[in-house]
Amino acid sequence: MPRSIQVDGATLTIDRVVAVARRGASARLAPSTRAAMRRSRQWVEDAVRDHAVVYGVTTGFGAFQNVSIRPERLRELQRNLILSHCAGIGAPFDEEIVRAMLLLRANALARGHSGIRIATVERLLEMLNRGVHPVVPEQGSVGSSGDLAPLSHAAAVLIGEGEAFYRGKRMSGKDALRAAGIEPVVLEAKEGLALNNGTQAMTAVGALAVYDARRLADIADIAMALTLEAVKGKSTPFAEKVLATRPHAGQARAARNIRAMIRNSRLVDRVDHDTRSKVQDSYSIRCAPQVHGASRDAIEYVAGVVETEVNSTTDNPLIFPDTNEVFSVGNFHGQPVALAMDFLALAVAEIGNISERRTAKLMDRQHSCGLPAFLAVNGGLESGLMIEQYAAAALVSENKVLIHPASGDSIPTSANQEDHVSMGTIAARQARQVIRNVEHVLAIELHGAIEALGYRTERPGDGTRKAYKLLREVVPPLRGDRPLSADIEAIVAFMRGTELTDILN
Repeated sequence: MPRSIQVDGATLTIDRVVAVARRGASARLAPSTRAAMRRSRQWVEDAVRDHAVVYGVTTGFGAFQNVSIRPERLRELQRNLILSHCAGIGAPFDEEIVRAMLLLRANALARGHSGIRIATVERLLEMLNRGVHPVVPEQGSVGSSGDLAPLSHAAAVLIGEGEAFYRGKRMSGKDALRAAGIEPVVLEAKEGLALNNGTQAMTAVGALAVYDARRLADIADIAMALTLEAVKGKSTPFAEKVLATRPHAGQARAARNIRAMIRNSRLVDRVDHDTRSKVQDSYSIRCAPQVHGASRDAIEYVAGVVETEVNSTTDNPLIFPDTNEVFSVGNFHGQPVALAMDFLALAVAEIGNISERRTAKLMDRQHSCGLPAFLAVNGGLESGLMIEQYAAAALVSENKVLIHPASGDSIPTSANQEDHVSMGTIAARQARQVIRNVEHVLAIELHGAIEALGYRTERPGDGTRKAYKLLREVVPPLRGDRPLSADIEAIVAFMRGTELTDILN
């Protein structure tokens, strides 16, 4: 991943967001952005000089849109906007989410339709690059007029207010800026509105969620292949000619991954005393390409929505200085992201649903082709991995609550001026929690599959053999009952790297 990226409002990708948010890459305004940003800023200054009536520039906000503000109080107006909108609730967003928010807000402003000064955006990126991370509560956004509360908490630090984390310590925004050697910004006309009016909280969560969902789709194929071998399943459902009769892209990729994992396996398609009566495998194995593939296709659809939003201008009003026009519009409405995040949550939850069913198969001696019940060394005296399946069942059941669509709800705000909202940030947060849950569900399947393969003497496939070896370096074989939470968490931590998914490349 790159160590530094340029912010130009048009070419930011999910991978580059991750590079900045998680890997600590720095970000700089691209030289190509400056001319457009200067022109829109000049338009704002001309409007103030000419006493033009422009929403949010020379008027109040929301239901106060008809209240004119005197020129000498425009700085106060913008500062008051940020302070009054710091009404977030709950635990702070993780550092990576806040870093993504700062990056995305700067990228939106770089498009040159927001009327903000170049120096203000550069100061925002300076906070990001020097590790000043505003304390941004997770709750309190209805997702239209954008993420007002979260973005206001972020902007408050820029003006020396609010709170921030700096070098692991929580402190006032003023102290964090001082410690990092950054001067607070005094907001000019339009700048507060440019900073807090947009979808960057929900989109920040969404971009990282899509990145993680793509990784989980690969891990699901790996887990499936290990389970297929552990229960001596059949390879015919993954044949290329079979999948070509129903040519969905995600389905083909899932099957291709599984075929690569089991290549040269002596465990699949085996005829012995355990498998003679087996005509076909159950759906959780036989239909894995169809289920995994549908989720893959959904994830890629969501990725397209997110990358479009990442490179969009989402504040209001929008300035078009070349034609001397300003439009009060609704690009801040989070509905595209809200619907996509609900879809992402559903798609990832399905990966967890089918994985838990395969884990149950590994535990059930009636369906595991001769494996001991619950993979216990001394069944009865010991419980083996019995309760891991309970934990997976609990997580997939929790997901069934979390996939209730947040975007299906709306509630009026601002005295019915803002009378339809997206709930996009709630949808994004729910999708992120579903992803965390499914990470653990897949870790449980991986644990069960490698434990089951330990009972097999036949040669595994080329890819599954590599996966087994890697995972065995993370968790030792079960030699009797022991606490299992540490094993699950160790596998989850390993899954968050790239060693396991690199097997597919």
